Amino acid sequence: MRKRILISGGGTGGHIFPALAIAKELEKRYDHLDLLFVGASDRMEMEKIPAAGYKVIGLWIAGFQRSLSIRNVLFPVKLILSLLKSFFIVIRFKPNVVIGTGGYASGPILWVASILKIPTLIQEQNSYPGVTNRILASRVSKICVAYTGLERFFPPKKIELFGNPIRSEIEFGIYNKKDSLAAYGFTQAKPTVLIVGGSLGAKRINEAVLAHCSWFLENDVQLIWQTGALYFEKCNEAKKILGSRAQITRFISDMGQAYSAADIVVSRAGALAISELTSIGKTCVLIPSPNVAEDHQLKNALTLANQNAAVLVEENTIDTQLFSVLKTLKDNPDKQLELSTNAKKMGQPNAVLKIVDCIDQLLL
Repeated sequence: MRKRILISGGGTGGHIFPALAIAKELEKRYDHLDLLFVGASDRMEMEKIPAAGYKVIGLWIAGFQRSLSIRNVLFPVKLILSLLKSFFIVIRFKPNVVIGTGGYASGPILWVASILKIPTLIQEQNSYPGVTNRILASRVSKICVAYTGLERFFPPKKIELFGNPIRSEIEFGIYNKKDSLAAYGFTQAKPTVLIVGGSLGAKRINEAVLAHCSWFLENDVQLIWQTGALYFEKCNEAKKILGSRAQITRFISDMGQAYSAADIVVSRAGALAISELTSIGKTCVLIPSPNVAEDHQLKNALTLANQNAAVLVEENTIDTQLFSVLKTLKDNPDKQLELSTNAKKMGQPNAVLKIVDCIDQLLL
């Protein structure tokens, strides 16, 4: 019997990549499968999902701004129109199961599916759930989470603790460090730092690295730096100082290779990034974004820092602390090993397989 599954989620890579990981595993599991994605019409999923080979439909939806904003005037209109469009999408596609991985668009589509008594599942990546998933919790069939303690927000009987689905090339890929370094034109004789600010880039991290780029020269450190498209032209000026010691790029398509090459990773503390870093046990410095709902990146980072599995540097101290921390780690391989070992212990392998098993139960 043909399975029809609708997946909704987006806004950032932290919502999109888990959705794609689930979709790819579903394709392996079922020979006869129709997949449809629903996202927000002006967000990055409208580019990333078709690029991965899937159809996506956009909703005119955005979140409610907590500060005074003219955009809040349109929020009720967008919500009503998105609910109406979601109704017609669900009626036409006739899904057997609807999955939400977070983001504004998942709210209307899962709400409609629950009203129509279609089995629903949400996958919550963070240790502190977003507003959309907290609202949906009472209506969905199952809630797959990556952290303990979410009974504060979700009905305990619906919760399944599986971890976050991550890209298979990262979790299951086999990389040789020497080959990965060679791909960047680097050598094993020098330490390598990977700096990545998430799929959209990170303005404050980029500014700090650009201002202190001579540190890499002075400390004989190789640099892989994902800037994000908005910041690439400005950040690429560091090449004048660093030359072949640095590889600066808008976006890293093979993140598994980049992780393999790096001795230390500097990253935002999004849930997906943390899941990737713990799954492979990387020494990492986490700089939570302060510009996210409920400050959930700080909560994510503290979960690791409190277990001595990462070093936490808050954004308002980045200029005074980041390069001091990097220097300490560079000069202390034993500390690197301690952090990476503890990070690996916090990894949750095979999350995507467990989530698809749960979806399979809903399809019965």
